[in-house]
Amino acid sequence: MSDHGMIIIGAGETGARAAAELRSLGWAGRITLIGEEAHAPYERPPLSKQMLQEEDQPSPASILLAEHTAEQRIELRKAYKAVAIDTRNHRITLNDGSSLTYERLLLATGAQPRKLASPQPGSDSPLAWTGVFYLRTYGDAVSLRERLQPRKRIAVIGGGFIGLEVAASARARGCEVTVIEAGPRILMRGVPEAIAGIVAARHQSAGVQFKLGSAIAGMSSSKEEYLIRFGNGDSLACDTIVAGIGAIPETALASESGLAVENGILVDERLATSDPDIFAAGDCCSFPHPLYGGRRIRLESWRNAQDQGTHAAGSMLGAAAAYAAVPWFWSDQYDLTLQVAGLPDAGTTTVHRSLGAKGDLFFHLTAENRLAAASGIGGPGIAKDIRLAEMIIASQAVLDAEVLTQPELKLKALLRS
Repeated sequence: MSDHGMIIIGAGETGARAAAELRSLGWAGRITLIGEEAHAPYERPPLSKQMLQEEDQPSPASILLAEHTAEQRIELRKAYKAVAIDTRNHRITLNDGSSLTYERLLLATGAQPRKLASPQPGSDSPLAWTGVFYLRTYGDAVSLRERLQPRKRIAVIGGGFIGLEVAASARARGCEVTVIEAGPRILMRGVPEAIAGIVAARHQSAGVQFKLGSAIAGMSSSKEEYLIRFGNGDSLACDTIVAGIGAIPETALASESGLAVENGILVDERLATSDPDIFAAGDCCSFPHPLYGGRRIRLESWRNAQDQGTHAAGSMLGAAAAYAAVPWFWSDQYDLTLQVAGLPDAGTTTVHRSLGAKGDLFFHLTAENRLAAASGIGGPGIAKDIRLAEMIIASQAVLDAEVLTQPELKLKALLRS
């Protein structure tokens, strides 16, 4: 058994970025990156978009190529699972019975899709149905794309980002698509109602059907199809079900190791857990955000996974800086780009700036007229405005709400004021 220096459990976006950053910051010791999948680290955002839409099946979009791991002396252990952490002796045990020791450990275990449960006691469980899909891995996307054939009936349960991106991809493949959402509208979490309405209208123009405010009362399967029954007596027959009903942070390993856990692995402002030699980052962790009064949040986003992986590497080497990156989310559906910077629910007032044919911006202000968040929808050009809004959020500048409605005023000017 040899000293493995820095060990990272989880070879996704967060883990891969952390491994590369450790080398960039000058760490000369060993780095071991442990991943459960057989693939090298790859980008997950394309799984619900290009991966499902392109005629020829794309390969995973690699984050760390083999030559990069060799050049940076990163030991990548693919298809391994960490099953135990001995915090006292700084040792982890893998599923093959082998063990590794660490100086510092990073948990980048991510989150798992929330699974459908049987709506009624004793009913056939959708967990066993071959036509029910969840989207997290490259393998999931490969299996799902085989089902997205012209005229096939696809039921998407959940009107969040993943569900809607899958719906758009399925329509691009010629499927008949129905999105089922228990809430009164789509994109209930963190997206203004006006933007959700624009997205819904675009889906409807593409032929997507919506069943909003529709609680599922039961589901059944037959050899030919699936039947979803609703509380109002309606039913929907389909060939494939895709569930995008949220995610659950992977905390079992942390919890079993005695680390503090509550809606994610609890970390401090440096991303250190309740054990000072163990850190956590990405979808699996709950952290206090200094821009929002230390409010504890857990984010499921590509940007946060990147940023926290990089920040955790510095913390593992002793850096004292607090993680303070502005939250950022994005989704591409059809010809629309939707971006959100910050936390809209931290605002008490929302003001609208129309950009005409280019799109719409919504600014979410606190009671003190500081920018808590900005949401935008439109063409690719919307990204520039959201990037400037990120900088304004970070600056904590006090703003004039009326000025924000005026499209002739460049947001860059607010950074200079």
